[in-house]
Amino acid sequence: MPEEAGFPPAKKFRPSAGPPSRARSCPPGRRAVMLLAAGAGGGGGGRRQQPPLAQPSASPYPEAVEQQRRNLPIFQARGQLLAQLRNLDSAVLIGETGSGKTTQIPQYLYEAGIGRQAIIAVTQPRRVAAISLATRVSDEKRTELGKLVGYTVRFDDVTSDDTKIKFLTDGMLLREAISDCLLRKYSCVILDEAHERTLHTDVLFGVVKAAQKRRKELGKLPLKVLVMSATMDVDLFSQYFNGAPVLYLEGRQHPIQIFYTKQPQHDYLHAALVSVFQIHQEEIEAMSKTCRDIAKHLPDGCPSMLVLPLYASLPYAQQLRVFQRAPKGYRKVIISTNIAETSITITGIKYVVDTGMVKAKKYNPDSGLEVLAVQRVSKTQAWQRTGRAGREDSGICYRLYTEDEFEKFEKMTVPEIQRCNLASVMLQLLAMKIPNVLTFDFMSKPSPDHIQAAIAQLELLGALEHRDGQLTLTPMGRKMAAFPLEPKFAKTILLSPKFHCTEEILTIVALLSVDSILYNPPSRRDEVQSVRKKFVSSEGDHLTLLNVYRTFKNTGGNKEWCKENFVNSKNMMLVAEVRAQLRDICIKMSMPIVSSRGDTESIRRCLAHSLFTSTAELQPDGSYATTDTHQPVAIHPSSVLFHCKPACVVYTELLFTSKCYMRDLCVVDAEWLYEAAPDFFRKKLRTARN
Repeated sequence: MPEEAGFPPAKKFRPSAGPPSRARSCPPGRRAVMLLAAGAGGGGGGRRQQPPLAQPSASPYPEAVEQQRRNLPIFQARGQLLAQLRNLDSAVLIGETGSGKTTQIPQYLYEAGIGRQAIIAVTQPRRVAAISLATRVSDEKRTELGKLVGYTVRFDDVTSDDTKIKFLTDGMLLREAISDCLLRKYSCVILDEAHERTLHTDVLFGVVKAAQKRRKELGKLPLKVLVMSATMDVDLFSQYFNGAPVLYLEGRQHPIQIFYTKQPQHDYLHAALVSVFQIHQEEIEAMSKTCRDIAKHLPDGCPSMLVLPLYASLPYAQQLRVFQRAPKGYRKVIISTNIAETSITITGIKYVVDTGMVKAKKYNPDSGLEVLAVQRVSKTQAWQRTGRAGREDSGICYRLYTEDEFEKFEKMTVPEIQRCNLASVMLQLLAMKIPNVLTFDFMSKPSPDHIQAAIAQLELLGALEHRDGQLTLTPMGRKMAAFPLEPKFAKTILLSPKFHCTEEILTIVALLSVDSILYNPPSRRDEVQSVRKKFVSSEGDHLTLLNVYRTFKNTGGNKEWCKENFVNSKNMMLVAEVRAQLRDICIKMSMPIVSSRGDTESIRRCLAHSLFTSTAELQPDGSYATTDTHQPVAIHPSSVLFHCKPACVVYTELLFTSKCYMRDLCVVDAEWLYEAAPDFFRKKLRTARN
């Protein structure tokens, strides 16, 4: 990148001196550019479950697959690794992304007879990775997915009695621990992508550590624990697992040049756009036009660009395109959320443009507000992004921040457990009958304020009670724990028979439990709005989504209908599956399942009675403020209520960008909220007056 573009000379970065590259040859055409942004393309930033991300399937030829396995950097260390792992109860393994550790180590253990007495579990923070990795490993083992190799993610179990290698989300292994705290069906648990420090991963560390210790005390089959990561705070993990040895695995990584900007970038998206076009032009001819001109039309003689977004709610066929070779004479440019940071490996990446931003959750226990906000990445995340280049040849990373700014970044990502609402965690720990949740062995302890706020929230929802000086679940709390949902959504379902709208609430909760069913291509905004008008409900987003789902079902799940109405058909099918499983849980509880038969007020009342801690009221000046803490909030532009001014609403999420936005809104009466929790609102009103 030339000096005039705002980038001084490069610094060299070589993450590991691994063996020379033996990767497949570069795709024809030009090398790819990857842009990692805070949350491009409406990827959603973690609120909802993600559909499977497409990955290219393995070669159908056994000898080709075996050769690919041998070409991975980890293959050289196979014998040495197995010799050490065979005799260790716990170990920490550090290896570069792309080294092959996630797909190969479970196979090595199985092939060597280590852990064959039971199941080898491999946990992943994202369902995306769990599904695609299980698919890849089953291909490599030349077995049908769900037989020897399977996966379990929320609302989707593809395993059988024959399954010996099981990929699953950390949240699903936690749910299994509720009914079996010793994890008896597993001989080995591999905690992968440990550096991400998600909420479920951190709780799982404590659960697995306790299970390992208890099984040893009882003389049961030992539980082998392997913590794997590309980068992490090694000492912290080793100490937590009783001084577990740290094994280092060299990856395949070529030198990467790093460029920082000269000045801080206030508009990181614009800076990213400029960088992409500068990279593309530079190899062809000297830059001669402004970024605006380039964006409109590339100069004569400059090859075309194939620009591909990558985020979880993108339709399946479009996800698959990022793994395919670019046509001859084209450069592939991938605009991605942080899903490409560690979860997947895309070949052919030459350049990385790092915005230095990520969308992440933050929780304030004083206000009780959890918001999704765009914020700076940590140094660890920045290095992960840099490492996307240089897999097959030398690479270049353009960082859209100064070196001084980089030095001020946090060294490690703050664990989710220290910055998120802990209500779900506390509910799960109590369901596991943990003796004292307040003294649970967390690797990184959350603050007492966070824990007390979670307990207070569960008490408000009627899930907790104090008995003999101990916190225990109420009958309502035990029922809530049976649902793989946030406590407030579990409560919504459990309250629905009272309002005679269980069928509708099951649909709404299922719609909120997957990534967005609505596909909104920016270039066709007017067309999208015109087509969607027929679904819009003046009572809010929940009922609008309900209308979309009903029409989808009435068409028999027609894919063509989905295309015409800009609906993600794969996500819609997932909604139907999720709804069926939630309905099964209700039936097992002998819950009456009734329909409101067009009475939308009963649906809105039910939502008000369960989401009363997430409400906002219209102020005299036309703005909105949360009912309990008077935090200023606004209706998100994506809401059907954006141009309306209802007096009172409930919402399911707050997103902070330029201001604090409410997403997924429903119009309610203030009276219903006071009916739902009179003591809560009286107390809040007194606090506000004082």
